[in-house]
Amino acid sequence: MSQTTFKARDPDFAQRVRHSFARQEFMTFLGVELAGVSAGFAEIRLPYQKGLTQQHGFFHGGAIGTLADNAGGYAAFSLLSAKDAILTVEYKVNMMAPAIGDALVARGRVLRSGRQLSVSHTDVFSIKDGVEKLVATSLGTFMTVIGVADTEMGV
Repeated sequence: MSQTTFKARDPDFAQRVRHSFARQEFMTFLGVELAGVSAGFAEIRLPYQKGLTQQHGFFHGGAIGTLADNAGGYAAFSLLSAKDAILTVEYKVNMMAPAIGDALVARGRVLRSGRQLSVSHTDVFSIKDGVEKLVATSLGTFMTVIGVADTEMGV
């Protein structure tokens, strides 16, 4: 897949992404960490916890989907103006292998950043003994909420 270079509209996008990510109670609850961000890219990591597994001991598909959604969404969010917020419209996840190991890492990359809709591709890897294995891939669509800063969004 070819890499597209994007320019962020907000010079402080990385700080804005970190601040937004830190306000997500669900990510904190799960123990997800924001591992990296650049214009059009986000990487998040989830250390293994027994409570995140399914009946066979693999990471649960819900955890994988959550990582795919968040990595793709924050990749898209990194390109928005400081006056805009983002919401997920939809995402599709293809599970490709059982996810077992010490952690999961999801890397989201923007494919298209439009005025109202952005599309991101995310790959999710399991890490076992330092070796990454691709376990899922995702395509997500994200809606720009124009003129409503991330900190002003919600209830």
